[in-house]
Amino acid sequence: MPQVETQLVAEAGDIELAAPTKRREDVIRRSVLAALGRPDRLLKVAVLPLWGNNFRVNVWTATDGAGNGIPNSYFVTADERGGIVRSEPPIQKLY
Repeated sequence: MPQVETQLVAEAGDIELAAPTKRREDVIRRSVLAALGRPDRLLKVAVLPLWGNNFRVNVWTATDGAGNGIPNSYFVTADERGGIVRSEPPIQKLY
């Protein structure tokens, strides 16, 4: 029985940590779009946590034809609140 209680506490802790992480990713997403501009036929901006304060940001758009594409992709370092500290390649206004 103690194992079950420990597991439930860990799951509750994971839920509490998920909300700030999601907010941080939302700030990164908005910051990338603000700097880049909004591409035509934008589908989504995926913010993928890597390690520490590092993220991969992929901008997905619909393409002519049957598929979707990633015309812009960045390796981003962000602060605790989601502010972009560094981006490789640098984000330039394209749209």
